[in-house]
Amino acid sequence: MKKSVLFGLTATCGLVLSACGGGSDTTTDSGAATGGDTGNLASEQIFRFVESQEMPTADLSLATDVVSHNALNSCYEGLYRVNADQELEPAGAAEMATLSEDGLTYTVKLNEKSVWTNGDPVTADDYVYGWQRTANPETASEYAFFFENLANGKEVVAGEKPVSELGIKAVSDYELEITLAKPTPYFEYLMAFPNFFPQHQATVEEFGDKYASDSDKAIYNGPFTLAEFDGPGIDTEWSYVKNPDYWDAENVKLDAVEVTVVKESSTALNLFEDGQVDDITLSGELAQQMANDPRMVSEMEGSVFYLEYNQRAEDSPLKNVDLRKAVSYCIDRDSFVNNIISNGSLAAYHLIPVDLVFDESGKDFVDQVSTKADFDVDKAKEHWAKAKKDLGVETLEVEILADDSERGKKIAEYLQGALEENLEGMKVKVSTVPFAVRLDRSNNGDFDIVMTGWGADYADPSSFLDLFATDGSYNRGKWTNAEYDALLEKMAVTDALDADKRWEDMIEASDIIMDEAAIAPVYQKAEAHMRAENVKGMVHHASGVKRDFKWIYIEE
Repeated sequence: MKKSVLFGLTATCGLVLSACGGGSDTTTDSGAATGGDTGNLASEQIFRFVESQEMPTADLSLATDVVSHNALNSCYEGLYRVNADQELEPAGAAEMATLSEDGLTYTVKLNEKSVWTNGDPVTADDYVYGWQRTANPETASEYAFFFENLANGKEVVAGEKPVSELGIKAVSDYELEITLAKPTPYFEYLMAFPNFFPQHQATVEEFGDKYASDSDKAIYNGPFTLAEFDGPGIDTEWSYVKNPDYWDAENVKLDAVEVTVVKESSTALNLFEDGQVDDITLSGELAQQMANDPRMVSEMEGSVFYLEYNQRAEDSPLKNVDLRKAVSYCIDRDSFVNNIISNGSLAAYHLIPVDLVFDESGKDFVDQVSTKADFDVDKAKEHWAKAKKDLGVETLEVEILADDSERGKKIAEYLQGALEENLEGMKVKVSTVPFAVRLDRSNNGDFDIVMTGWGADYADPSSFLDLFATDGSYNRGKWTNAEYDALLEKMAVTDALDADKRWEDMIEASDIIMDEAAIAPVYQKAEAHMRAENVKGMVHHASGVKRDFKWIYIEE
């Protein structure tokens, strides 16, 4: 029998961090998280953290990105929280849920100590409302598809049934019953994900379209509250302030997390060395330069960054598989991660990250697929010649859309050079824009080729494969393949209870998406951080929410 190992990548990361972090804190430094000795606490418990992008949204239903999820996981809380040992622990739930023998029904008793910042208790109705709001097609949540796992979820998300028929109900004020459409092995991990957190209906309705548009237009139930946030996509400074009414406030040592957006690594490093911030992300040459510093920490992610091609228009040249293969074969991934990013990231040859999921013998999923991306200039030129002949062109101009971060600019410039150098007649325009703008343009199909990425929401290949269903909300380029769609259906329905068959379905689907060059994987992300040595208790996850600030403390 094949099986996935949830959060498998993070176990490997522990070894990487020990090697790269010197004397610094790592994701396994969990004294505060496990209730252990937190050492000599500094008188000022302020953690100053640098994000590389603005926060696109503070709305639990609309969040899809790392920055927003970091914030929401700090200021709200769902049924479970993932701790420093990468294990689920009760949070909004009073204890771990019970599951029926058929794997379809969860019964959850809620934590009666959990309250909103306005004093209202967090009840079962808040979970019912929050889940229904996200699944409701009128909300236009890109993560609504997760709720298709619930009974009637697919029909609710499609607008074919009312949200009241979604498979979640309040048995009482403090008991939930969750009914699935089919057994879903990873569902408990979704209950720790921000889009599955409770929402306070009266507050959402009070502010209407302005809900969560700034920190004062929401209430919170997490270890911190959001403060000084002036608006999505524009604000570059905000805070998470300790919530005195949080049920587990005694185990929250920080008084505040002060967040600043700094897009240039060199600027961030200057702030760090000057003692103005405590944690920054480095890229490229600066990561190499600081590699032996004991404050350096390298964190491997369950994230793959890839090129996605816009195939929405009937006459789009990017529908041509030879053109897509020509682009992919031009990318020297090893040289790219070693010389351009230089922060511990890995070359990516598949859509699925390495060390994410294994069979019961311990063999990595990606080692069992037969098709991968590769670097081969001769093959790139061969496919380019075929593409030009099929398209009836000698030249072609395309635009690569990327983030305007330092890393995003370097990636786009590298790709521009690689394509123009190796594909005669190819002209590449680069457009680097703020993160939120890149998301909007991607969602609206306003791109030719976009540099994008996906981080595992749970450690299973389906977290990546499901993205490219024909009707998938994250299939922004609208690649379509009937055989691929059929395999996704088998994974989710026909073979859902047969682990061996489901595993083979996922391998076959992975081979199709790579053979068709539906996307071009480029790298598996690692982040090089400079972290002050007196910062302890940082919890990092390779899948799901990236980091948890709850257990951080500052030593003398």
